[in-house]
Amino acid sequence: MKGVVTKSTGSWYTVIDEENNSIDCRLKGKFRIKGIKSTNPVAVGDFVKFEYEEGKETGVINKIFDRKNYIIRKSVNLSKQTHIIAANIDIAFLLVTIDNPPTFTGFIDRFLATAEAYNIKSVLLFNKLDMYTDDELEKLAMLDEIYSEIGYKCIPISATKGIGIDEVKELMKDKTTMFSGHSGVGKSTLINAIEPSLNLKTKEVSKQHKQGMHTTTFAEMFALSFGGFIIDTPGIKGFGVVDFEPNQITDYFPEFFKLKSKCKFNNCMHINEPKCAIKEAVEAGDIAYSRYTSYLQMVEGDEEHYRVDIYS
Repeated sequence: MKGVVTKSTGSWYTVIDEENNSIDCRLKGKFRIKGIKSTNPVAVGDFVKFEYEEGKETGVINKIFDRKNYIIRKSVNLSKQTHIIAANIDIAFLLVTIDNPPTFTGFIDRFLATAEAYNIKSVLLFNKLDMYTDDELEKLAMLDEIYSEIGYKCIPISATKGIGIDEVKELMKDKTTMFSGHSGVGKSTLINAIEPSLNLKTKEVSKQHKQGMHTTTFAEMFALSFGGFIIDTPGIKGFGVVDFEPNQITDYFPEFFKLKSKCKFNNCMHINEPKCAIKEAVEAGDIAYSRYTSYLQMVEGDEEHYRVDIYS
């Protein structure tokens, strides 16, 4: 039997077969996929082969088919552990909020670089458009300009007021898409606005700590009535990157990659070298200082500054 994993709860996986039946499955033995050492060898979005357990309605997964792509993160606190968020994704939507809770550029850039590394198209959704002050709207416009100029699609939205929802739905049609972001940015609210029949649980953001409560404990994939699937993921505090060699990171920043051939040295790290095209572009304002700061933190292996607001 073949199917796709739609939910992972650690030891059990929900699999939808080719006849749209839902089967609870477990793993057969230990899986090690192409050297990936992760906390979850099977992820939501994986296509698998399974067989029913004798005399039971549950199944056993005995094969994982090759992935088109996947997105993986490293735990900030447990740096030796990694976690595959989802697999076989057409578009990864990152929900960004200017405040309540704040999403800082270090987090955005780590997410985008990881998506670039694993060949996943990314779109930024600036949510809670209806809640911001004039100063916060200015910051949103600045971020929109930075990422739009790089080539990322940016859509200002309000999940509660329905602003921008139709544009998001058009991108999602007949695709497998993923929503990610901090707890409290409005992922479940947005999914409910897009597909009201799902009626996912939502919670308020803590005003004292400006952090969201976890409403999604495990990643889960849902079919969409207008075609395609959406993967809802648990809110994540930090986004530690995995298996990036320092000299590769430039390749995951598109605006850096376009210029690196103009550096004096082929192995330029864009830090202390003379006649560096990327540093010159930062000084000229052609590359955002926030992006360069994120690059330096990733090169230095700094996993602690994803919460730092460089604009404060």
